[in-house]
Amino acid sequence: MNLRKKNKGVHEVYSASLSDIMFFLLLFFLITSTMATPNVLKLLLPSAKSSSQSVKHPLTISVTSELQYAINDTPVSSDQLEPAIQQAIKDQPDPTALLKVDKSVQVQNLVDLLDIGSRLKIKMVLATQTSKK
Repeated sequence: MNLRKKNKGVHEVYSASLSDIMFFLLLFFLITSTMATPNVLKLLLPSAKSSSQSVKHPLTISVTSELQYAINDTPVSSDQLEPAIQQAIKDQPDPTALLKVDKSVQVQNLVDLLDIGSRLKIKMVLATQTSKK
């Protein structure tokens, strides 16, 4: 007496829907990875609500409304600004400059200062005043 079935079932995994799921997962990760990428420009943007410093001894560059420059409270002429900054950061492995610029200074003067920092590979942080509510 033979009790075994003559027809054996076929065991298959249908993978047609799996390729669709993999395609949507690929799209999802591509889109989210492009949104999670930081900005191309490496700028440290200060928060106006916090008063903590991330660097212990930053180089302080001050600019008055009359375009008088000072490095760590030492007055410097505009044509001697870049060599003076270079002299001040020569021993620092990762130099950071804290910019204290008067709000009436034109943007072009600020951009010129940022350009000097870019040439010397200095991280620049712009000091802000806390908002009063």
